Amino acid sequence: MVHASLSGTGTAPESVRDALLDALGPEGTLIVPTFTPENSDTSRAYLKAVEGRSETEAAEFRGSMPPFDPDMTECPTMGALAECVRSTPGAVRSAHPQTSFAGLGPRARTLLRRHPLRSHLGRLSPMAKLYAADAQILLLRVGFEVCSAFHYAEYLMRPRPPKRTYRCVVQDKGNWVSYRDVSLDDSDFGEIGSRLPRKFLRENEWASKTVVLCGMRDVVGHAKGQMTGYRQALA
Repeated sequence: MVHASLSGTGTAPESVRDALLDALGPEGTLIVPTFTPENSDTSRAYLKAVEGRSETEAAEFRGSMPPFDPDMTECPTMGALAECVRSTPGAVRSAHPQTSFAGLGPRARTLLRRHPLRSHLGRLSPMAKLYAADAQILLLRVGFEVCSAFHYAEYLMRPRPPKRTYRCVVQDKGNWVSYRDVSLDDSDFGEIGSRLPRKFLRENEWASKTVVLCGMRDVVGHAKGQMTGYRQALA
């Protein structure tokens, strides 16, 4: 599973995609998060979009938002590589309207087949299958603050974290649906990443920025321990 920033590298996302597929070989599967937080009326992306609009203008904007279509909806906030993988012929994408994944390779369909609305990144999501497979995580010129696997650690915490209501548009314009899931919080991911044992990480550099490779089970397990400790202490 790759999180990447190609900004400033001068390298086409297609070249990075192909290099990763070559490195994985014919039996490997490349997964990228293709999240669409803009399909929401509570996300940072949505709030930024309606900032400065009148109440009427904001309501019109909300009513005009297109529904999520796994085959067509782009993922503009996730970077050029994620969009490249998503739009590659033969790519598979999971069905969640806010936290989908896209993949290329022999296990993509199996890993991404099921992604119910009420499980953004939990036990019923592709993230759980990636965890079970002990997928590798590649942070390509980005830090742990965007490591979405840490969200899976939130679902593993005991006692379980609080839930909240989410809303998004599906099937038809104006068809808003509500559901409840864990209240996800990525505000401390960078700090959690900085505390990971170095033995878990393989680090290098490309285009003047750090590249990190790690095993998902190792880092999620350690993140769970950190969250269980200090998040409960702060609650």
